[in-house]
Amino acid sequence: MADELRSFLALSYDELEDLNLKAKEQRRTRVAAHKVQEERLRYLRDEKRIKAVTVLFSDLEGRLHMLDYDKKFLIKSWDNLTFDGSSIRGFTAQRESDLRLLLDWSAFYWGPADIFGPGKVLVFSEVIDKDGGPYSADIRGRLKSYANELHKKKGYTLNAANEIEGFLFKGSDAERRYHETGKFEYVNTGGYYHSLPGDLLRTFIDTTAEVQRAMGFQNEKDHPEVAPSQFEINYSYADVVTAADQIQIYKLICRQVATRMGLTASFLPKPVVGVNGNGMHTNVSVSKGDKNLFWDPKGEEKMSKMAWEFVDHILTQANDVCLMLNASVNAYRRLDPHFEAPNQIKASAVDRGSMIRIPIGNEKSARVEVRSVGPDANPYLVMYSIFVTGLEGHTAKIKNLRQAQRFLPDNVYTALENFRKSDWTTKLLGADVKGRYADLKQASADRCPRLLGTFVKAPEVQYHHDVYNQYLWNMF
Repeated sequence: MADELRSFLALSYDELEDLNLKAKEQRRTRVAAHKVQEERLRYLRDEKRIKAVTVLFSDLEGRLHMLDYDKKFLIKSWDNLTFDGSSIRGFTAQRESDLRLLLDWSAFYWGPADIFGPGKVLVFSEVIDKDGGPYSADIRGRLKSYANELHKKKGYTLNAANEIEGFLFKGSDAERRYHETGKFEYVNTGGYYHSLPGDLLRTFIDTTAEVQRAMGFQNEKDHPEVAPSQFEINYSYADVVTAADQIQIYKLICRQVATRMGLTASFLPKPVVGVNGNGMHTNVSVSKGDKNLFWDPKGEEKMSKMAWEFVDHILTQANDVCLMLNASVNAYRRLDPHFEAPNQIKASAVDRGSMIRIPIGNEKSARVEVRSVGPDANPYLVMYSIFVTGLEGHTAKIKNLRQAQRFLPDNVYTALENFRKSDWTTKLLGADVKGRYADLKQASADRCPRLLGTFVKAPEVQYHHDVYNQYLWNMF
């Protein structure tokens, strides 16, 4: 059919930014859910140029799933969107597979037509069990409920901002073909801050930043990172659920832009040995009204007692929660002290080898930076484990806790053992979900050589939860 016969929605980047920022402001000011729902449904009915709604949800490991619903069908059936949960790793068994998607109308995004296709909008959803209640393995729903309860009981808003690093490699399917090629090829070898205007890495960064801006990310800065062909595109903080959603969108945008350029955006923590890996430094704070509760101009490093207790709780439980922050075999290559790895279980304002850094801040920006997080971790699980641990964990009686010589695991098996035996992770997730998560991580580990060695093995890429090939998984 000729393009001129179609009349699907395709808005300018300025129009998209205005719409997405308005929706973001509604989330920030907590406009009542029923009002947002009414507004979105009315918009879908009135905007004739929309053909489909892309509904997004994440599985237990954090892999993003997307379903396109015809707009007319969704308007009639938005409250009864069922899907087969047994097809999703870590969700239901086949005998009890029916699950529902509950649209989170506040998490509604307009995407550029040249990237996502014309005539589509995106909306995140929560997963609902067959009995109508929240599904226990849907960590996004658990995170949202936790954040809402804290706001209701104490007036707290949980804030987060993430610095997500990635690599840009040659070829549009570089990860899935790694078991054939045995290597990743850089598109740029310039290094930190250095990329000539117009080269592939700079073009990729510029294009991705433009799409993010249009989708309401409120960009701050972007640049090539330390390693060859590595990038980082930073944007402003948001409430914790929005921040986690934005991680998923960020990676989706990067992958889509790269694919359209015939390249691969990779968020493996350490796809190439011998250079710096990819991190996802997670900056967190708690506010009440307009007050940043982590700020105290008279406190140590100008941080409040509450902030330091938050830090101490995470340091105490660091080994327990490590598997949720470093979620793959490949992630433990990154925890290598020779490449600025944050593998030391301590807190510091200056030492970047510390798991937790206290950045220079002020009344608005005072925060805790958890540096040990890998970019392939489930963002909802990362936020949930950090905030619940920081606010509700306990402080161990370890002499000089914040500077003690302790280290995170250097392999997934030790991390798995710590996770399984921890009472704290059972409290966080419940025994059932904890067991499912551990079993998924064990299955991936068992397909890989136990010893990491000095080069990246094909199975740790091919069976990675963000990469895996369904056909190859089914051969086991």
